[in-house]
Amino acid sequence: MAQEGERLQKVMANAGVASRRVCEKLIASGRVKVNGTVVRELGSRALPTDIIHVDNRRIFTENDEHLTVAFHKPEGVVSTMDDPEGRPALGEYVGHYGQRLYHVGRLDIATEGLLLLTNDGELAHRLTHPSYEVQKTYVATVKGKMHRGIPNLMRKGIELEDGLAKADKFILMESQDELSLVQITIHMGRNRIVRRMLEEAGYPVVRLVRTSVGPIDLGDMRPGKSRPLNSKELAELMHTVGL
Repeated sequence: MAQEGERLQKVMANAGVASRRVCEKLIASGRVKVNGTVVRELGSRALPTDIIHVDNRRIFTENDEHLTVAFHKPEGVVSTMDDPEGRPALGEYVGHYGQRLYHVGRLDIATEGLLLLTNDGELAHRLTHPSYEVQKTYVATVKGKMHRGIPNLMRKGIELEDGLAKADKFILMESQDELSLVQITIHMGRNRIVRRMLEEAGYPVVRLVRTSVGPIDLGDMRPGKSRPLNSKELAELMHTVGL
């Protein structure tokens, strides 16, 4: 009777980890886990449903049905798959993937930038859960010439009606008489928090773009465009939330 699955080193090599010989060395040195258990036997086999980690980073095989999509949400699009009010919604842009996708958090209708969508419910849950403190970076154009002390104030924290809000990082990129450009990184997930922090500091937002979620960057992707994450990006994203 034939054994089920393929040899683990072959699965790893086909996933682009390394050559079969190098993959054998990785297995023998205890750097490979299958379904959470370290595997050292070179004769071990893996099924398409098995979850494989190398150096605690998930690898994805050609048969893996996982799909996570990076989408550049345009301003004016609501962060729901469809909208009963008839406003532009996510389903119009990602419906061609032919899978049920969960949007990871939301961007308000006036904010554009990176939004992740995935068919992995656990990944979506962890990326939005406060305990994993996934950082998100935004670039904001605000009204007015920003005072040089504002970045330090934002890092120390600014009091909002629902409690203290702190930026993990805050960079004043450009400051002119009428407008200033800032970059803010934050892991808090409260509603419209970036807009509210800047407005409380006296700098209403003119334009807000989210440029990254964890290790995933928006890059030069244009508004309305999307792309599936590659296996390296998926591995980094999952490592961020312990998957």
